[in-house]
Amino acid sequence: MRRGLLVVLSGPSGVGKTTVARELLRDATFARAVTATTRSPRPGEVDGRDYRFLEPGAFAVAVGRGEFLEHAEVHGRSYGTPREEVERILDSGRTCLLVIDVQGAATLRGAGFPALSVFLAPPSEEALRERLLGRGTEAGPERRLRFENALRHEIPRRSEFDAVVVNDDVPRAAAEVRRLVEARLGGVGSAGDGPVTGN
Repeated sequence: MRRGLLVVLSGPSGVGKTTVARELLRDATFARAVTATTRSPRPGEVDGRDYRFLEPGAFAVAVGRGEFLEHAEVHGRSYGTPREEVERILDSGRTCLLVIDVQGAATLRGAGFPALSVFLAPPSEEALRERLLGRGTEAGPERRLRFENALRHEIPRRSEFDAVVVNDDVPRAAAEVRRLVEARLGGVGSAGDGPVTGN
C-alpha cells in the first residue's frame, strides 16, 4: 500500500479552515489528524473529535515525551500535533489533513516532515473581520488580537506555503485543495515550485 500524503491546511484565525476541512472529509480518502490544545472547548466542540483538550500540565508532559510533531503557543494557548495519529493515518494510505495555525506549519516545515502545505486566505480583510465577529466564539479583546495577528503576522507569510487558496466559497476552496492533492499524488509539482494561488 502506498503511504498517504500529509496536507497542512493553515491560515489566519476566522478564515474557515475547519469548515473547508469538513467539506474535504466528506471524501473517505481524507482523514483529519486531531490536534491537541490547552484552550477550553467552544460550544459544540467535542474532545477527541474537534481537538484533544489538555490541561497545561498534561500538554507539557506530552511535549517532554516527544509526542508532538510540532507544538506552538498561539493567542496565549498551546497547540500540538500528535505524531502517532499522523503516522497512523499515513500508514493507512489516506490523505492526512492537518488543520493548524501558521506558526505550527512553519515549525513542521522546519522539522523536515514531508507535506503539501496550503494557505487558506480570506477574500479580503473586511471579510475576515466579519467572520471573526460573526462566529461569536471569542470576547471582543481576543477577536481584536486575532484580527491584528492575522494582518501583521499570518497573512504576510502566505508565500511560505506550497499553494494559496482563497476561501470565497467553501465547496470551491475544498475542490481546489483536492485538485492540489491529486496533482501532488500524481507527481505533478513539488514544494520547490513556489506558491500557486487559487481563484
